[in-house]
Amino acid sequence: MWNAPIALGPVRGIVEIPGSKSITNRALVLAALADGESVLTGVLRSRDTDLMMQALRDLGVMVKVLGDRATGTTVRVVPDQMYGAAVNCGLAGTVMRFLPPVATLATGASRFDGDPVARTRPQGEIIGALRELGADIEGDQLPLVVRGRGSLRGGAATIDASRSSQFVSGLLLSAPRFDLGVELRHRAQRPGAGLPSLPHIEMTIAMLRESGVEVLTPADTSVPDAWTVLPGPIRAIDRTIEPDLSNATPFLAAAAVTGGEVLIPRWPEETSQPGDVFGDILARMGAEVGLTDRGLLVRGPKRLRGIRIDLHDVGELTPSVAALAALAEGPSRLTGIAHLRGHETDRLHALATEINLLGGDVTELEDGLEIRPRPLTGGVWHAYADHRMATAGAIIGTAVPGVLVDDIDSTGKTLPGFADLWVPLIRADEVPAGTPGSH
Repeated sequence: MWNAPIALGPVRGIVEIPGSKSITNRALVLAALADGESVLTGVLRSRDTDLMMQALRDLGVMVKVLGDRATGTTVRVVPDQMYGAAVNCGLAGTVMRFLPPVATLATGASRFDGDPVARTRPQGEIIGALRELGADIEGDQLPLVVRGRGSLRGGAATIDASRSSQFVSGLLLSAPRFDLGVELRHRAQRPGAGLPSLPHIEMTIAMLRESGVEVLTPADTSVPDAWTVLPGPIRAIDRTIEPDLSNATPFLAAAAVTGGEVLIPRWPEETSQPGDVFGDILARMGAEVGLTDRGLLVRGPKRLRGIRIDLHDVGELTPSVAALAALAEGPSRLTGIAHLRGHETDRLHALATEINLLGGDVTELEDGLEIRPRPLTGGVWHAYADHRMATAGAIIGTAVPGVLVDDIDSTGKTLPGFADLWVPLIRADEVPAGTPGSH
């Protein structure tokens, strides 16, 4: 049990956030499939990214760590002939969904498995699409076996990606190496089910284009929910990984909850990361948010307002937003996030359960949460082996004495050493310089 430190006053500090997990794992896959050596700077070292690097090594790619800094790691990636391997996915959605397409390009059978909870996560949709493209795969969920033949035909495929945008990204990342590329169309089995987390698909497309790949999107063709990736080489390029903006959200939330000030250095002016939206959410809840020459600066309000918001495109922010809503003065309604039931845990049920166990008043909706603030009390906050649930408990603990998070180490999935950053922030007295402007 980790005793979440309560803030005795407004928190003030500067928090250096390492590289984005989403960008890191996409960059690693593209580098592994490229036509030459790539050097990646600012790579996040976490359980998910370490699993990705080890899986690529097991498949035959050279991935060498050159050096570590507080802001990230430098990694050299040299592609090579790939062979079948045993791939440990852990609980990483990017590994279990991005690497089966890669394994179709290897020679030999690759067996994919992971943590027990990973065996329950949605996977069948991307496997079905890969079969349409000519892949030989045994199983529809972990554990599964991909029998690679060194190449894949590719072509047209239909997929229901309403439960995870990673299904689309996983196919697009490897598509240039397929003989015919990919013509992918999303078609939901459930009427009205849209694509979640569109910014992550846009991130994938932007990184493919940076690597010299030709991609046609709905904006290019006027065909909704359809993408075409033309076959061809993936150019080897050196990349610098942005800070992980979603990992920054708990620290910014601490400023909002306590009326304090937190600065996140190196916040990009333009980015495809969904975490960038969190500043706008905080502003709607009453905080001052400004992008300064030093980074993103958040000043918390005297009173935190509730919010009604559709989080469909930025669902990963939900645990932080729900924690803020539980501490706000007015009711909140978070919608558009039914797909969170298929993440590391059923996040909607988990958030409702844990907030209510502390005395809150949360109702699960079909696609979200209705949160009516009530005075909360201390108690055990269960993380469900989910890094975002653990940080949500830490946020609530800044304002509620006696909150005990049962598995703070689950934050190692995307941000190892979270507690070592969190505790000094809650106790820090450094005032960041800068004047908030508009974000």
